[in-house]
Amino acid sequence: MLLNACRASICLKLTILYMRSLLIIFVFCFSFSGIFAQTITVIEQGQKVSIRGLSIPSALVVWVSGSNGMVAKSVDGGNTFRWMKVEGYARRDFRDIEAFDSSTAIIMAIDTPAHILKTTDGGLTWKKVFEDKRPGMFLDAMDFSGNNGVVIGDPMNGKTFMAVSNDNGDSWTPKETKNSMMDGEAFFASSGSNIKLLGPTTGFKTLFVSGGMQSRMFFNGNGINLPLQSGRNSTGANGLALHPNQKQGIIIGGDFANDKRSDSAILLFSLYPKVTFSYAVTPPSGYKSAAVFLSKTSVLACGTSGVDLSVDAGLNWKTISNIGFHVAVKSPDGKYAIMAGGNGRIAKFQF
Repeated sequence: MLLNACRASICLKLTILYMRSLLIIFVFCFSFSGIFAQTITVIEQGQKVSIRGLSIPSALVVWVSGSNGMVAKSVDGGNTFRWMKVEGYARRDFRDIEAFDSSTAIIMAIDTPAHILKTTDGGLTWKKVFEDKRPGMFLDAMDFSGNNGVVIGDPMNGKTFMAVSNDNGDSWTPKETKNSMMDGEAFFASSGSNIKLLGPTTGFKTLFVSGGMQSRMFFNGNGINLPLQSGRNSTGANGLALHPNQKQGIIIGGDFANDKRSDSAILLFSLYPKVTFSYAVTPPSGYKSAAVFLSKTSVLACGTSGVDLSVDAGLNWKTISNIGFHVAVKSPDGKYAIMAGGNGRIAKFQF
């Protein structure tokens, strides 16, 4: 009797453990399949504009900017957009935009002359807040943290060009940098995401990545070689995605001239206690120009090769769409992401 009772007790415990394991596996698989099952809804397309600038200052407000002097704004969470052509800039390409609300935004016009414009009336009028007419001047990306902003440009006189603002972009001051650039090394203006201004807890440190003949990460004044494909003008790092803790993240890129090549599209990095890099186990499907953390573990990446998703902080990736996009940004409320690209294409990914 005692032996049978012990056997019954052991069987019951094993059954409970087995059921718990099944429950854990079910929840694990359900959570994975749930986010992978989310769909990408194309909201806009057909405009003669290539969109590379994207900013979402609030849950309802979305701004985009691109070629042919075009800017668009949504005030209903990215469901509809109103297009605007910036007067006097019909032939300019606005490769990045940073918005503060539905009324206030800053756009960056690449190439000579380099211009930064600001609106405070929702895009009706724009004021020039920065200009550089020097030959070879080419702005690549902007970033803001609170009132503080930074813009980065291709090398001038062999040094990284940078300008900073501490008044919400009303004025900009060129900043001397010690970063000597190598021959053929520059910054891609592909998604406005290759520079990050880390917040006040870090003393507003800048983190940025280069590409081309040489690809490097610049942090704390040091240029660190990236173990990414390089050696061509089309290769290297295109963008950064910071983890919510701002201590780690991913570098996205590859070769935009061979966008199906997937062996050098991503690097994982950690900033502390020292800068280290690691590779993904399963890389994205090819070249990517932008990525964004949807949560602490979920990351969305896009490029001309399509859209990929990771649910383990960038270690493994799965293609969820073959539609090409240039840039991706998450809404502040964490409920959706917007992607934008060529042919005026804007899409929404809700999760």
